[in-house]
Amino acid sequence: MLTEMKARKIPKHLQKFVVDQQYDKYTPIDHAVWRYVMRQNHHFLKDTSHEAYVDGLKASGIKINSIPNVDEMNESLAPVGWGAVNIDGFIPGVVFFEFQAHGLLPIASDIRKLENIQYTPAPDIIHEAAGHAPILLDEKFSEYVKLFGSIGANAIATKEEHDLFEAIRQYSNLLENGTGTDEQIEKAKQNFEEKQMAVTELSEAEQISRLYWWTVEYGLIGTVDDPKIYGAGLLSSVSEGRNSITSNVEKWEFDLEKVTQTGFDITKPQPQLFVCNSFEQLIEAVKEFANTMAFKVGGTESLEKALKSNHTATIVYSSGLQVTGTLTNISKDASGEANYIQFSGPSALAFEKQQLVGHGKERHTEGFSSPIGKLVNHEKPLEDWTDMELSSQGIEVGVHTKLLFEEGVSIIGTVTSIIRKNQKVILITFKDCLVTRQNLTQQFNEFDMAVGATITSVFAGAADSEAFFADLETVTQKEFVPRELTELEKLYGVVREIRQDSTNKNTIENKLSEVMTKLTLHHPSDWLLRVEVLELLKQKNILHEEQLVLLNELEKLKALDQELFELIERGLKIIPS
Repeated sequence: MLTEMKARKIPKHLQKFVVDQQYDKYTPIDHAVWRYVMRQNHHFLKDTSHEAYVDGLKASGIKINSIPNVDEMNESLAPVGWGAVNIDGFIPGVVFFEFQAHGLLPIASDIRKLENIQYTPAPDIIHEAAGHAPILLDEKFSEYVKLFGSIGANAIATKEEHDLFEAIRQYSNLLENGTGTDEQIEKAKQNFEEKQMAVTELSEAEQISRLYWWTVEYGLIGTVDDPKIYGAGLLSSVSEGRNSITSNVEKWEFDLEKVTQTGFDITKPQPQLFVCNSFEQLIEAVKEFANTMAFKVGGTESLEKALKSNHTATIVYSSGLQVTGTLTNISKDASGEANYIQFSGPSALAFEKQQLVGHGKERHTEGFSSPIGKLVNHEKPLEDWTDMELSSQGIEVGVHTKLLFEEGVSIIGTVTSIIRKNQKVILITFKDCLVTRQNLTQQFNEFDMAVGATITSVFAGAADSEAFFADLETVTQKEFVPRELTELEKLYGVVREIRQDSTNKNTIENKLSEVMTKLTLHHPSDWLLRVEVLELLKQKNILHEEQLVLLNELEKLKALDQELFELIERGLKIIPS
């Protein structure tokens, strides 16, 4: 269950994505995978990463030898204005950015399997905790990530990109969880590739995701000739972190336009990386990009983006009225400017991100539609009219009136209410209403007409998320059912206990001898436990003949393939002589 402290800090509409970490689910092999990656990266990154990394590990509640407890991380990050929450794998980009905008680091609870120890495309706790958290200790980087979150949460994606996200999530999860058949994995891969091919437009959501990828995930800082690592993808990958500063990976100076034009593949190592000169440069870049986004630009161009998304978006009128829903139609005048918009499905109205009383989804169940523009022969926008001006044109409660807009839209009906906010008219409701546009006339028993001469902003998601998404289901918590550990998991557990305990020498020798015997007889292909046992033997200066046996077995495993060779070699290099 969420702690009381977490429940107070996490906005209600985001709490539905949070799950319990279920710390007891981690096996001794899981902890060994964490330890191997952390020791490798700490050994290598202490000299090649941003200066905040090493100190940030400890300050963010992360230990080298065991998987971190997210509740403890939440408390450790509090002094620097951050918190940590546990999520279940992939979440929509808008939601991910919202968490960060609120100073919350979303952390996937799963951990990569031993066979994927170098890298996994699926979210895992190594990447989310050890990759993202440490650098947040840098004040300017922390500012960048929060700012990015508040901007990125507004980004509008196309329908094809939403479909691609689902395909990536399914494919990545199958690759990592190990339960999918070859046929299922191949089918998921084909679906992913098909959905990827269907994405032909470079949306603002894709552009800003590229900016995030090449900075927060795979960023370098300094100079092209002498870069330091700060990207979470590099800080959490045994292979890519090492490779990133070699000549094998091309280094490009950070340039906003080039970054947003450069795509990426999450399933492959990155062929090039961008080097920023400072985190201040990134802050200015994301502000610059924000000025091109629909939430800043508004107008017909931005409405078109919402139309292509086929997902929940919010349209803001110049009066300040916010309409949330799925935009499905835009009518335009002769010059190509929008003069009438229609939403399908549940919609809601809000002002300053607070849902208007009586104008939630329960009223606008089937959608919402309304004109945009000024009235004919009136230069002054309707939202700025005084009560006297409204009355002079027959716009007052109980009066049957006709409104003719410059673009040819007409509204005829009896006014039943007029809503003002901050001295602006934002909504006029009619009964027995006829709405005519483009030679099409519709009759409404009640018609809520949004007031606004222009559209000033369009952004992804809801204006009042707490109210609009209140009825959505929460993420289903995977049930944790304790099980009997396998023999191999128990052997890893024995070694872990020895490392944590100061047992007498004879007992340690007996236990490790038994582990090695079972390894040889039943687990000839396991390399990581052999490395861990060898480390203990050398550390305690015992069983010298058995050390030679382990080295011989590891040499045979190294000869099987290049990846095993590199993993074992790296493991052996950090064992004290």
